[in-house]
Amino acid sequence: MRNYLTVFFLFFQIVLVRGQIKSGPMLGYTTMMESAVWVQLEKEDSIRMVYYPTSNPLEKQSVSALSESKNGNTVHLIARNLEPGTDYSFKLLIAGKEVSEGTFSSLSLWQHRTDPPNFNFAVGSCAYINEAKYDRPGEPYGRGYQIFESINQKNPAMMLWLGDNIYLREADWTSRSGIYHRYTAYKSLPELQALWKSMPHYAIWDDHDFGPNDGDRSFVNKEISLEAFKSFWANMDYGVNGNKGITSQFTFNDIDFFLLDNRFFRTPNNRKTGERYILGDEQVQWLIDALVNSRASFKMVAIGGQFLSPAEVYENHANYGKERKQLLELIEQEGIKNIVFLSGDRHKTELSELRQANGNVIYDFTCSPLTSKAYDSHDEGNTLQLEGTHVSTQNFGILKLSGKWNERILSIQTFDKNGALIWEKNIHQQ
Repeated sequence: MRNYLTVFFLFFQIVLVRGQIKSGPMLGYTTMMESAVWVQLEKEDSIRMVYYPTSNPLEKQSVSALSESKNGNTVHLIARNLEPGTDYSFKLLIAGKEVSEGTFSSLSLWQHRTDPPNFNFAVGSCAYINEAKYDRPGEPYGRGYQIFESINQKNPAMMLWLGDNIYLREADWTSRSGIYHRYTAYKSLPELQALWKSMPHYAIWDDHDFGPNDGDRSFVNKEISLEAFKSFWANMDYGVNGNKGITSQFTFNDIDFFLLDNRFFRTPNNRKTGERYILGDEQVQWLIDALVNSRASFKMVAIGGQFLSPAEVYENHANYGKERKQLLELIEQEGIKNIVFLSGDRHKTELSELRQANGNVIYDFTCSPLTSKAYDSHDEGNTLQLEGTHVSTQNFGILKLSGKWNERILSIQTFDKNGALIWEKNIHQQ
């Protein structure tokens, strides 16, 4: 009898320890020499990560962090001093007990040695997670979570979340408790746990993870929203040139990604006086500087709302025509090639194409929604929409890079929630 009690007690201890992780681990930003691992704990506690090359468990390194309730008990564990192109294993420990494990891979040092690696990455936006007691009455707005398994089955090298990754409700955006509750409900969804640890994740925001619907710079709790975004995502940086917001840039193999903030500085949609803008001139000039300096095969510009479409509807950038024109003119004057905007927001997917007078082509891949309700708006006036690319059901995107250096091919694919291919478009590097 005593042996049975001992076994039961040990099992009970393990369950208690493992229960101290609420969500994650999630892989965050990844470089040749660093990789972030994010995790949310049930309460304030110390957590330690031990990591080592999978092929040599004796080369152990470790890092520790303390969770704090004001940050939702989230922690960012940064694995440093990595070797490029190496597979690593890690273990998470609380009070000396293992609570989780996983793997990550550092990016390879291919420059001046080989052609860039062929790889793919996933994109998507508008992920509504139902919570009946806070949702509006009636039909649930979230349409199931099978799509997250479908994304995982495509084995992308990383995923970029294009905004409206959470949907703050009326009970949420008026307080820190509410904002952190909404992120926690999203990050701890059981159907997302396998996805979090399978690949690195990067994110931008749009209005629903910033604050109220169509939110702008006037939102009184935008500083709290920014803190929550930093707490629950593991991008490398947030804000450029000493400014606040989520603007940043990262490189993944031969692709540069530019993450724009379309909310923190945005003037109100309905304001009649003063200058109207979404990004603001300082962010626009930073983007042009960064694009000019980029030597990437393709330059991916991620922004929460649809940029290229000339249709002046909803919150499209066309409603802020002066700034849209300024950005397009600067791109043309600087002769910047191979730009692909990645956008969400619209609860539909479509690919837009603009050929500039100098022959350079700009694309905007709008990819939405993941789990939210979808809408058919193929005839709203987007004259740049490529035929056959409009999708009005739940879907996600996979972008594949292949080919030799300076001869890369970008394949943009759209899949339905079950992982079936809907359409594909190949773009050759200019």
